[in-house]
Amino acid sequence: MKITDIKTVLLTGPSTNDRFILESRKLRSASFIEIHTDTEHVGLGETYVGYFCPESVPSIVEFFKPILIGQNVDDIDELWRRMYHCGNFWCRVGLGTSALTGVEAALWDLRGKLLNKPVFELLGGCRHDRLLCYATGGPSNYPKSRLAEKVDYYLGLGFRAFKVGTGCVQDGQCFETAPGFRSIADFEADKAAFLRKHVGRDVKILMDGHMGNNAVKTWNVETAKTVLKALEPHDLFLFEEPLHYTDPWGYADLARSTSVPVAGGECLTAMYEWRVFAEQESFDIAQPDASFMGGLREFMNVARMFEQRGKKIATHSWGAGGSLLQNIHCGFAAPNTCILEVAADFAGLHKEVMGDSFRMRDGRILPPQTPGLGMVLTDAIKNRYPFVPGSGEFNSVPGKILSS
Repeated sequence: MKITDIKTVLLTGPSTNDRFILESRKLRSASFIEIHTDTEHVGLGETYVGYFCPESVPSIVEFFKPILIGQNVDDIDELWRRMYHCGNFWCRVGLGTSALTGVEAALWDLRGKLLNKPVFELLGGCRHDRLLCYATGGPSNYPKSRLAEKVDYYLGLGFRAFKVGTGCVQDGQCFETAPGFRSIADFEADKAAFLRKHVGRDVKILMDGHMGNNAVKTWNVETAKTVLKALEPHDLFLFEEPLHYTDPWGYADLARSTSVPVAGGECLTAMYEWRVFAEQESFDIAQPDASFMGGLREFMNVARMFEQRGKKIATHSWGAGGSLLQNIHCGFAAPNTCILEVAADFAGLHKEVMGDSFRMRDGRILPPQTPGLGMVLTDAIKNRYPFVPGSGEFNSVPGKILSS
């Protein structure tokens, strides 16, 4: 088998069928990588960069393309090393590394198809019979009756865990707190108490500060400490992204100060960037994304680094269906995975791309059985979701305001 071509496929479709998230984000873009061969097999991967700046991906893939043409997939780690080294001046972290993730995932998918094995078997084997997953719920839709309706919706879909963001969205507007609250800490503690009373003790509650891309205001360490201290009585499974990723030292200080498990990592790429956070003990639970962080092997390296420190990992996944499958395979291959993120109530760029590979039962995901990653990308799917330029999400600032 020889690689003959590498192509980028950009698509745009409904963000989700989740009507609560649709209040904030109606469209999603996605970037898939196809690796063609002189056989009937095509490798498929996704880079989460396609959700933010999809237009950047094709030129990066073209840069790496000559390295792969004529090669086989007997040694994916060596092919990754060549691509990573070739982009040394601009690909050690960030955009280049994240785009490389989609290419490397397609190589693993191709190798799995050739060997007739699911990718997690190639990454070290299946380490879990099943894994708890949570419905990633985006913003906290208010008033509280609306928030309760949202949570009931996720439980009705079969989830036994869910995540909501800090602040609230009401009548299409984002707020740091609801009216009538004196402080952020009082508001979040009141929200957590309401949620815990509503769902009981058996359902897992996760919260997300979104401080890597907050639409209102980014917290400092003292604010984060005050908020998490107020949340301690409410038995949160984790609190994600309470600080910006430019402050691993602040994360470490925060983690030492509270019994609430501090989580993060969705914006981090490449092993050595993660190493800074690991060595500072910035996270109680690390959240690598196997469609963003540099590759499936990099994911496994990061998982191992945190396992050696007695820490768990919880996958991050807010890309399309390929992103979710890549994270599921890595999650099953990593022994310290404690939970998987799932975009509840899939729209087409999830549901159609995953085919029959996604299996959830009693609030837990089962290992995929399809060879490779289990991704499907037919001409019909491509034609159904044509790419809309400018459909990538970004962090709104004056002069560039997110409108969808």
